[in-house]
Amino acid sequence: MSVRIGVLALQGDFAEHGAMLGRLDTQAVEVRQPSDMAGIAGLIIPGGESTTIGKLMERYGFREPICHLAETGKPIWGTCAGLILMARDVGRTQPLLNLLDITVERNAFGRQTDSFETDLEIDGISGGPFPAVFIRAPVVRTVGPGVQVLSRLNDGTIVAVRHGRLFGTSFHPELTGDTRLHAGFVEMARQA
Repeated sequence: MSVRIGVLALQGDFAEHGAMLGRLDTQAVEVRQPSDMAGIAGLIIPGGESTTIGKLMERYGFREPICHLAETGKPIWGTCAGLILMARDVGRTQPLLNLLDITVERNAFGRQTDSFETDLEIDGISGGPFPAVFIRAPVVRTVGPGVQVLSRLNDGTIVAVRHGRLFGTSFHPELTGDTRLHAGFVEMARQA
């Protein structure tokens, strides 16, 4: 059974997520206005510029429909900027969805030139280490009750979390050739 996965397409690398979903024979729906969310089984909030995406979400009235999606048990996955937007606290004032009880530090690794790739072990993902691409990436500094840490860097820094069907990664899996995280998200949406 095919499912329709929405990808918030206000700014950022939404096209890359759509391409990954296409490789899995899953219909990707570019969500540009709240009405585009009708009939989707899950939503990906992509990387990009979190302040810009947040302001556009506010301007176009996305907060309520996205929170409703979460309340109804549909999965939501935030990558990089998407993780920031799903957080409770980022240490500054900006629009947030407050879906995950986490504190996030923005741009934790520095500037664009400090971007890097590394292999990660991720709980629930079989088949060996996952190639992770970090670009001006955030990190999770604290997690609240019920938030499961799925992956850490070698120094213990938290880079992937999950609470129920809410999922967040500091890195960009859509910029790799590895579809395992997207396949897992699609399966989560199918089961929901």
